[in-house]
Amino acid sequence: EPYRAGVVVACKRVSHRSAERALERRSRLRRGRGAVVGMSRDSNYDHHITIFSSAGKLYQVEYAIRCAQTASGLTSVAARGKSAVVLVTQKKVPDRLVDPSSVTNIFKVTEKLAVLMTGLPADCRAAVTRLRYEANEFKFQYGYAMPVASLAKRIADISQVYTQKASLRPLAAICILGAVDDERGPQIFKVDPAGHFFPYHATAAGAKESEANNFLEKKVDDLQAYDTDQTIRYAIAALQSVLSADFKSTEIEALVLDGGQRARTLTDREIDAHLNVLAETDL
Repeated sequence: EPYRAGVVVACKRVSHRSAERALERRSRLRRGRGAVVGMSRDSNYDHHITIFSSAGKLYQVEYAIRCAQTASGLTSVAARGKSAVVLVTQKKVPDRLVDPSSVTNIFKVTEKLAVLMTGLPADCRAAVTRLRYEANEFKFQYGYAMPVASLAKRIADISQVYTQKASLRPLAAICILGAVDDERGPQIFKVDPAGHFFPYHATAAGAKESEANNFLEKKVDDLQAYDTDQTIRYAIAALQSVLSADFKSTEIEALVLDGGQRARTLTDREIDAHLNVLAETDL
């Protein structure tokens, strides 16, 4: 009898210790899970584009903007002077086997309206196709060319709709629209994947966007008095300054919209002439 009682007591002690250890393991596991949940709480909101985080953010939209700025590795600059709009960007050919003439980030939407795209190449082409469709549909319906402000608002509205539905994905592309309006003169509008659009005197997009904007802000007050050549050199100088590089004419591309003339892409010889002037002067 005493032996049996001792065995029962020993078993109870063992079971009690096992229970304590199990409880301790559970508490540790819960604390660990709580820490993991606390650390990854915000990441749970980036699975769907339509879900706001507790901080009031749409992470998929932010990811699309970040992708548009950094995916291509390019920096683009746009500036408007007294009578002209200038769009300038880097030109990088991805492969030596690719025809360099087929690589561009500046597109003509209409004869007197152009867009500078920054982001994923496929998304940029899709956005350009939609811009051309909207501009030509407007002209077909109303009989006159679509104003650049109306086109910017239209494409911004479409971009914003892409953030409302889980079945859609925002385009990782930033559009900088330029044109010379008959009433308001030179105009620049910038549209991002979230649907924001604003008019600018000068702006930049891409990998070195903030540095380029800082450069452009220094002479924004003098920009309104610049003629076409000065505006071109100002935009190229901004690109050279933020990238700390002396470009060759084949490494950048530029488009000019001057007065009532058609959009015109600068040739390598014209770009070389502006680069030579910049090398001799300090803008």
